[in-house]
Amino acid sequence: MSKNLTSVVKESLGKPYARAVVHGSALAPDIAGEIEFFNSNKGSIVLIELTGLPEHIPAILDREPVGPFGFHIHEGSTCGLAMGENAFESAGAHYNPTNSLHPEHAGDLPVVFSNNGYAWMAVYTNRFKPADVINKTVMLHRNPDDFRSQPSGNSGVRIACGVIEKVS
Repeated sequence: MSKNLTSVVKESLGKPYARAVVHGSALAPDIAGEIEFFNSNKGSIVLIELTGLPEHIPAILDREPVGPFGFHIHEGSTCGLAMGENAFESAGAHYNPTNSLHPEHAGDLPVVFSNNGYAWMAVYTNRFKPADVINKTVMLHRNPDDFRSQPSGNSGVRIACGVIEKVS
């Protein structure tokens, strides 16, 4: 039996230090998945696996396609309400402990691309260690981050969120 990519990567990296279980907002209720954080060489490897990514969000009248999806670490410790275009407001702004301009926030990560509703990605960052983001949130936005607009990249409404917890 062949192993899937996630199993192979996890075998190589060992046990994750932290994990966030991601759930979609009322605008994208089918989104589900996990984001795992591994210690690595003065930084972190962030492993993303998501399903149920939408091609359109029917509740938004413009009917334009969505994605690629902006992906960030936010400073808040809860996702909060998942309703409406103000979903997950309690997650706060981008995680930015050095008060840097966008896109140099510690929480700025690459966009997530959907492959027929599925996304898998592994990213290395030296902007934080997994221990630094415990009790922070991961956030998926409707649109890609433009990596220019201040303060947060103009990536649109928040459509999925998860709280980062230490793996015991």
